[in-house]
Amino acid sequence: MRRFLVAGNWKMNTTRESGSQLAQALVKEVPTENQAVEVLVCPPFPYLTTIGEIVGASGIGVGAQNCYHEKPGAFTGETATEMLSDIGCRSVLLGHSERRHILKETDVDINLKVKKALADGLQVVLCVGELQSERESEQTETVLNTQMTGGLDGIDASAFDQIVIAYEPVWAIGTGLTASPDQAESAHQYLRNWLKDHYSSEIADATRILYGGSVKPDNARELLSQENVDGALVGGASLKPEQFIPIIQAAIELSAN
Repeated sequence: MRRFLVAGNWKMNTTRESGSQLAQALVKEVPTENQAVEVLVCPPFPYLTTIGEIVGASGIGVGAQNCYHEKPGAFTGETATEMLSDIGCRSVLLGHSERRHILKETDVDINLKVKKALADGLQVVLCVGELQSERESEQTETVLNTQMTGGLDGIDASAFDQIVIAYEPVWAIGTGLTASPDQAESAHQYLRNWLKDHYSSEIADATRILYGGSVKPDNARELLSQENVDGALVGGASLKPEQFIPIIQAAIELSAN
């Protein structure tokens, strides 16, 4: 059975004080003995060390929202994977739709980052997903194929113990819209079949695929109950303990069934 992963992407939100309060609330409520569900928070870069110190040995992991593909050097404004590892980050989000569509990152850019992060031992959460116009024109699978092919170009099968895929329909991020359970399951099934076709049945069966798109306490259980949904990448709801904690709890309860 694939272990659930519930990840909170704080995006460009929180202050040191509010982020610390959020992390403290999570540490208080997430069972330290929990082995069934992996919990990850991805704060903004300035607060990674602060949040890392708070979650400490709680079992909650800390990840970054991005990285650069070069080793440390003359790259003003960028953050190296070596720096992330140095402060205790264990994961990094790559290919998030906001970086693709607002900051114009290409699949080539993302692939370089994936390779660098994997080489330095970080878990990669690779985000893929379609725009509303692409879904309406029935291009979802074409888009997913392009992003998976580009993002994982040159990635060996042996790296997949460090790779998580996150399906995030762009039209359901921060809009209040959510893919129906059937829509989510269909996309996740396509991605799992893609992994089988391009790698192996073993990798397809073992790789976790998260759903990210307006996950909330009232829809988390139904989404996480889908056969090919292995967790959630949570945006806005991860900023509020009263919303994020019930999502984690739903995953813990489902993992016990």
